[in-house]
Amino acid sequence: RAAAEALREQLVAWRRDFHMHPELAFQEHRSAEVIAERLRELGYQVQTGVATTGVVALLKGQQPGPVVMLRFDMDALPITEENETDYVSQNPGVMHACGHDAHMAMGLGVATLMMKHRDEMTGTLKLVFQPAEEGANGAEAMVKEGVLENPRPDVILVTHVWNEKPVGTVDVSPGAIMAAAEKWTCTVRGKGGHGALPHLTVDPIVATAQIVTALQTVISRNVSPLETAAVTVGAVHGGNAFNVIPPQVEMTGTIRTYDPATRETVLRRVREVIEGVAAACGATAELEIIPLTSALINDARITEMVREAAEAVVGPENVSSGERTMGSEDAALFMQDVPGCYFFLGSANAERGLNAPHHNPRFDFDEDALPLGVAILMHALAHSGPQVKLLDVP
Repeated sequence: RAAAEALREQLVAWRRDFHMHPELAFQEHRSAEVIAERLRELGYQVQTGVATTGVVALLKGQQPGPVVMLRFDMDALPITEENETDYVSQNPGVMHACGHDAHMAMGLGVATLMMKHRDEMTGTLKLVFQPAEEGANGAEAMVKEGVLENPRPDVILVTHVWNEKPVGTVDVSPGAIMAAAEKWTCTVRGKGGHGALPHLTVDPIVATAQIVTALQTVISRNVSPLETAAVTVGAVHGGNAFNVIPPQVEMTGTIRTYDPATRETVLRRVREVIEGVAAACGATAELEIIPLTSALINDARITEMVREAAEAVVGPENVSSGERTMGSEDAALFMQDVPGCYFFLGSANAERGLNAPHHNPRFDFDEDALPLGVAILMHALAHSGPQVKLLDVP
C-alpha cells in the first residue's frame, strides 16, 4: 500500500488529464496514445490499434508462470458535465461519468509498480486497455481480434470505482454480480388515418400502450420471485400531429437477467406478449432482440484470493460481499472461458459531495480510491495460496 500511496500525486494527475479529455466509444485515440507512450517508456511490449483504439501491453517475468490479465476500460459517455472543477471536461457533450478515467490511471499505476518488480516476477502480466465498454461491445471486438490469445490468460482481474459505496471500502462477491443484457427494438404497424375516424384505422398507439402494460407481467407472472430479472421499455415514438393516427409506432428497451434458464423464459415471453397483443389489436409487430453481453460471473477461487488482497489493504471490516447490480459489463465476455474476479472499489465521499450516481452529469469520486485500487491489484498479483499462485512479487 505504501508504494501505491507514493504514486498518489501521479495517479491523480493521470486521472484528471483523462477526465479533461474524454472520448466516446472507439474514439479513444488520445487516451490510447497517452497510455501507449507511458507503457513504452516503462519498457512494456505494447500493441496499439486493437479493436480500433485498444492497447495491450505485456510484461514477462524472469521465470515461467501463469498469465494474469488486467482489464481497464477507456471510453466516456455522451453527457454534458455540470461539475465546476479545475479538471472539468474540455470536450463539449462528452464526460467521464462512470470512472473510466480512474481505471486508466490505476492501470498505469499498476504498470509502473510492476516494472519495479520485474526481476522477481514469475509469469506474464497482460494489461488490456479496452475501448467501448459503454454499450458498444468493445470487449467482443477485442476478443475477435485475439486479445485472449498470444498469450492466453489464466486469470482475469477487473475493478470498477463504485459510488454506491464509500471510499475505503470494497465489495468482492463470488458468482453472478452483473446481469446479462439484451437490447430490443420493435415496430408496431397498424393503419393510419384521421383522428376523428378511428374506426377506419388500426391504431398502433393503442396497441403499443397495451403492449407496454402487458410487458409488466413478464417478470411478475413468469419468473420466480426468488430470481432476478428486468424488462424495461426505454423509449416510445409515434405520431406527429394531434389529429392523425400514425401508421406505426417505434419502441425500444432492455432485458436483464442472471440465470440462463430465466433468460430464455423472459426472451420467449417478451416476444409472445408483443406479437400476441399486437395481433389482438389487429396490428403487427416486428421485434428484434439484440444480445449485448452475458452475465458476469466471478470465479469463487479467484474471488477469495482478491478478498484476501482487499482485506490486506483496507482491513477485513471494510470488505463486504453481496453487491449485485442489474447493470451489465462486457468484461463478462472475457470471463466466460477464463476464470476471474470483478470487484467494486468504493469511491464516494458524501461529506465532500462526491456521491453523485454513475452516468450523472455531476458524477465525481474521491481520488483516495486511486491508490487503494492500485494497492489491491498489486496484492492480488503477489498473492500466493494453497490453490493459486499468480505473480511472486514481494
